Amino acid sequence: MSSTTSLMPEETPTATSDEATLTAEEATGPVVRETPIADETTTTTAERASGQLLKLVGTVIDTGVGPLTGSITWAEDRLARVQGTRYEHNADPTRKVRSDEHDDIEKAIKRLIIESVEAASVNGFVTGLGGFIAMPLTVPANMAGALVINARLTAAIAYLRGYDPKDPHVRTVVTLIAVGSNAQQIVKTFGIAAGAKVAIQAIKKLPIVLIREINKKAGFMLLAKFGTKRALVTLSKGVPLVGGVIGGAVDATMTAVIGRTASAMFPVD
Repeated sequence: MSSTTSLMPEETPTATSDEATLTAEEATGPVVRETPIADETTTTTAERASGQLLKLVGTVIDTGVGPLTGSITWAEDRLARVQGTRYEHNADPTRKVRSDEHDDIEKAIKRLIIESVEAASVNGFVTGLGGFIAMPLTVPANMAGALVINARLTAAIAYLRGYDPKDPHVRTVVTLIAVGSNAQQIVKTFGIAAGAKVAIQAIKKLPIVLIREINKKAGFMLLAKFGTKRALVTLSKGVPLVGGVIGGAVDATMTAVIGRTASAMFPVD
């Protein structure tokens, strides 16, 4: 019999093949054999789908979707058209609103709302956008288009009023507005006892942990409103919905309402 290596104590017996197999199985534990619970699987699917919708919102705000430019680029372009030779390009994520350009900004915002309402009302516009992010659940083109139009509009208004659309606090409010929440519902969601005009300042002071939880809730709201009928059945219980509206395309009238809500929630900073 060959001598035992110095790294292995002589009194330690070598495990047999069966024993080694048993030890490996015990090491992995019974979790491997566990049958997935249906509710947990459903929740995971819902979380992934809502996360994809949140990602779509972020994409259209940051870089745009298809032929649509991102919110900041779009807002800057429309402001430049209003101001002409007086226009000064902004390279910062937050636009500092000068005291002499308030009227120009309001004119630009009105232009943004008009364009968005027109886009939402044109039959076939959203189906020609292209570039949508692949999602785990099928989202009808008109619904995805409505979400893109409304999120882009809301973030553009926030930017022109002096807010950073990339800030998680601002982006969560933008998402809630894109879902169709009005100012009162948004304030209630954040648990703030304040009017719409001062709510955004209070929201910006909330801890980021709370903002992430509210953003997750906003994702489920998006899924409940813009997801498939199957998703609506799955999430109809226990998912907070805005205004009791489930599914359905957001038409030009809703886009106009969203424009007004964004204007109310994002006063000049």
